[in-house]
Amino acid sequence: MRVLLIEDDDRVAGPLAEGLSRFGFAVERARSGAEGLSALEPEMVLLDLGLPDMDGIDVCRELRGRSDVPIIMITARDSEVDRVLGLELGADDYLTKPFGVRELVARIRAVTRRARRSVLAADRQQAPYAGRMGGRAPVGPPEARRIGPLAIDRRTRKVHLHHAPVALAPKEFDLLVCLAEDPGAVFSRKKLLDSVWEPNYFGPTKTLDVHVAALRRKLGDSAWIENIRGIGFRLVPQAQPDRAKA
Repeated sequence: MRVLLIEDDDRVAGPLAEGLSRFGFAVERARSGAEGLSALEPEMVLLDLGLPDMDGIDVCRELRGRSDVPIIMITARDSEVDRVLGLELGADDYLTKPFGVRELVARIRAVTRRARRSVLAADRQQAPYAGRMGGRAPVGPPEARRIGPLAIDRRTRKVHLHHAPVALAPKEFDLLVCLAEDPGAVFSRKKLLDSVWEPNYFGPTKTLDVHVAALRRKLGDSAWIENIRGIGFRLVPQAQPDRAKA
């Protein structure tokens, strides 16, 4: 796997690149945000937030705006604000220094498995149409799933609310899709972590709360996702506005 390490500190980057190479990773290093953004797209990005020319948060935002490449933030910053912001911008994981190479390798493999499952799920969504019409693609795309004023298109990974687009980070979209499988049903925290992240997820469970909070905010109404204390969450369909009364 080709890994892009965006890290300016030689004392961190050297041992990290050497350790990853022992596990079979091909590591390319960038010493600044600008250098990282100009590099050829890798299969995985390890991104430090404390870069000399720009904040790693801005690098993450720009990378996610043009690519779905998996991003793991590696940083000495351990505040909840930084973690929340990084995850909301589309980072797939967040690892606080100091950490061991083995833990990082485990995180890389976990993120890679999740990314592959997302691709396979998208392929399965299109598979029923591939066999029709002599193997040709259907005339039009399958209709998006509609839940009240909310439309979710798994094929294009786009969401619209009241016909307006809603920009979601990859994990936010996956979480919404999971909840939308059975609107009104309660999904346990374990079920959501297993489905959206990975089976036997070993990271902080607060990650789920962070993504739920971000999803509520982007849907514009916290009533969309109800917290069932001690159990999990459920998607609560909201009514369409009554245009006749408008």
